[in-house]
Amino acid sequence: MTSPDKQILLGKIGAAHGIKGEVRIATYTATPEAIAGYGALETDLPGLTVTIETARAQNNVVVARLKGISDRNAAEALNGVSLFIDRARLPEHEDEDDFYHADLLGLEARLESGTVLGTVVALPNFGAGDLIEIRDPVSGDTFLYPFTKAVVPDVRLGEGYLTIVVPLDAPEGEEEPD
Repeated sequence: MTSPDKQILLGKIGAAHGIKGEVRIATYTATPEAIAGYGALETDLPGLTVTIETARAQNNVVVARLKGISDRNAAEALNGVSLFIDRARLPEHEDEDDFYHADLLGLEARLESGTVLGTVVALPNFGAGDLIEIRDPVSGDTFLYPFTKAVVPDVRLGEGYLTIVVPLDAPEGEEEPD
């Protein structure tokens, strides 16, 4: 098994689907069905790996047939199991503006002046786009910023930091231009 800090969460098995052993999987891959192309996936159950034989998108999940799972009872036993892959097995991005979230976690966040804001601790998405969460090392407070090119114009993975341009709110009583 890979060390936990090298594992990337690709999805989580949900409820059984039908009576022939299919399961629903919430995926965290760019294309939901792509999770089936990674071969054997490690799980959070010691000693268990799973291989997806077939997968099809359905609403907001993937319905998948797993190797060795052929009935509803076996499928139900996997409900809640997380699916991981070793980071080294993921392809490198061709575009310099594409990143795996896992590569950004732990990076130092700096202002353009070089002042350190804190460390990247999460990249949540609540439905309106990715955010970047920065934790201040002194206070422990966290701050959320839109993860856009305008707010995060420079990511230097090799050097261990990224730059944040803090969006300014309009002064009280003034409206922002349309």
